[in-house]
Amino acid sequence: MHSGTLTSRRRFLCLAGGLAAGVALQAAPPAVLAAAKIEGKGKECEVNPVEDLMREHGVLRRVLVIYEEAIRRISERKDLPSGVIADSAGIVRRFVEDYHEKLEEDEIFPRFEKARKFNDLVNALIVQHQAGRRLTDSILKLSEPEALKSTTTKEDSSPAMQQIYGGRPLFGDAPPFGKKGSYSKHDLSSAMQQFIYMYRPHAAREDTVLFPAFRSIVSPAEFNELGEKFEDRETELFGKKGFEKMVESVAEIEKKLGINELSIFTPKV
Repeated sequence: MHSGTLTSRRRFLCLAGGLAAGVALQAAPPAVLAAAKIEGKGKECEVNPVEDLMREHGVLRRVLVIYEEAIRRISERKDLPSGVIADSAGIVRRFVEDYHEKLEEDEIFPRFEKARKFNDLVNALIVQHQAGRRLTDSILKLSEPEALKSTTTKEDSSPAMQQIYGGRPLFGDAPPFGKKGSYSKHDLSSAMQQFIYMYRPHAAREDTVLFPAFRSIVSPAEFNELGEKFEDRETELFGKKGFEKMVESVAEIEKKLGINELSIFTPKV
């Protein structure tokens, strides 16, 4: 299918009044779909909200790969393009935490709580959202150009290395990861590593347990309404094609790090 076929990631052609909620669109023969479009009987329907949330997890997972590459370069004292960590953390803050997770907390989790399903899982996810925001606070602070200076060593000569390896306490005299009154040059790596360690199982548990069960606790009408609500919120925050814009932003960061080609991750065996 050509990229221009769909006007947005959330919308696709369906038969007007033809397919009931929950019936797979691909079950309809292509000829029928084409005829409906030609005859003006087609209409745009919302892609379901669960699919939206899972796609947004894809953005998060790509940021985790960026964090891993940044950690590797810090560990090996290799050059790190200026701004890539702060830009990545900014995407996490705006798109993942302030948008994606806010939708989960406002629209998804309360419905499971009302249905009395997966309460322990939901509670754990909420706690992890809060922990993730604290880690992002730290990553954003620690990646500021002026934030990491006082303990920079002579061998860390490049501006990017000075940005990563120096430092001052984030909260007064009590740094978030180092000893009191000191500041480890590995604090930024530690924050990113903790973020990765938590969010890989976090997103996987939502994708395989919580989201697949969501249809069972809401009506088809409510399910479809949520898709429209999610799209309206995305457009409000990011403009049209907000998801595509975030994917493009992540791709630009990947290019700066030289990790934009998928083939580089293929093991040579």
